[in-house]
Amino acid sequence: MRIDIITVVPELLDSPFAHSIMKRARAKGLLEVVVHNLRDHTPYRQAQVDDYQFGGGAGMVMMPEPLAILLDKLKEERQYDEVIFMTPDGKLFDQKTANSLSMRGNIMIICGHYKGIDERIRQLYVTMEISIGDYVLSGGELAAAVVVDAVGRLIPGVLNDETSALFDSFQDGLLAPPVYTRPADFRGMKVPEVLLSGNPKLVDEWRHEQSVLRTKERRPGLMGEE
Repeated sequence: MRIDIITVVPELLDSPFAHSIMKRARAKGLLEVVVHNLRDHTPYRQAQVDDYQFGGGAGMVMMPEPLAILLDKLKEERQYDEVIFMTPDGKLFDQKTANSLSMRGNIMIICGHYKGIDERIRQLYVTMEISIGDYVLSGGELAAAVVVDAVGRLIPGVLNDETSALFDSFQDGLLAPPVYTRPADFRGMKVPEVLLSGNPKLVDEWRHEQSVLRTKERRPGLMGEE
């Protein structure tokens, strides 16, 4: 999978993909992440990529020309399955969307900044708009990193134990159950006996029961309850 990210602050994306699972995914050649500095593609002097809003109002808007130049260049080089714009008014990102995107080949992500991007770019190029939550960030870079991490770890071969992703929270609409490790007795708090039983069937049943209970308590909306 290849993911191209368009940003005006590429430095924000140096760290997220240089460590841990994302680093291994790239090292294995399973995930290619290419970050593009929009300022390198603007036709305007002094690397200008934003301007005042028509109609007045606070905040600058990312201009259409620099984005269109870079978008056209990238689309000439390869076909993209999705062109994603990270925006607070997009579809709320969830595990189902991550699963779907992990099966794509090439993805492009546009990181908004300032007051966002010119609406005409959204209409002409964008195929999917994503939000990671009902709040506003300084730009789309951190949100893009969240999406890449959630999607990248699902690519077959990225995780050492390929079954582990199947048991993550939200994969089956439930939160993950409690997990324990050694020692079996920590400050008088003991690991549930069923986890020490060596009986996979009983362990699976216990984990499912705990997932249901935890979901009902913490996120009842996932089960259609309020």
